[in-house]
Amino acid sequence: MAENGTEAAAPQPQQVNSRILAQYIRDMSFENILAQKGATGDVKPEMSIQVNLDAKKRAVENQYEVIIKVNINSKSKDDGQQFFLLEIEYAGVFHIEGVSEDQMHPYLLIECPRLLFPFLRRVVSDVTRDGGFPPLNLETIDFMALYRAELTRRMEAQEGKKADA
Repeated sequence: MAENGTEAAAPQPQQVNSRILAQYIRDMSFENILAQKGATGDVKPEMSIQVNLDAKKRAVENQYEVIIKVNINSKSKDDGQQFFLLEIEYAGVFHIEGVSEDQMHPYLLIECPRLLFPFLRRVVSDVTRDGGFPPLNLETIDFMALYRAELTRRMEAQEGKKADA
């Protein structure tokens, strides 16, 4: 307490206000190669899953579009014969206030995809099931680890450019 009996007010951190305004499939392609070629023998699939993230500011103040891009390639473990290929871009439009400028990038590429992921997972499960395969239930993605790996990759690429100069 201050001597005059009033407390000095400590600055309060700004409250984060975030909400999803819309979410949608931005682009999707599913190719059932196995059905086109026909199955041969016992099918033992092996999945290759790649995940990329993108985020951009929209023209409206405090609005951002976040996109999770997933590429799933299913091949035979035995002979490498391709079963299916699924490429999907799942997007969300977010209204975000109260996040500092230096924290916005990680917020957009960690927190926002974490909120979208359960819906993307359901779409992938439905598409693979409807495409004639067992439903593919994607395992939870650690978006923090993905973000850190991308930062490390960028720093190494930057250092490589400096070494070449």
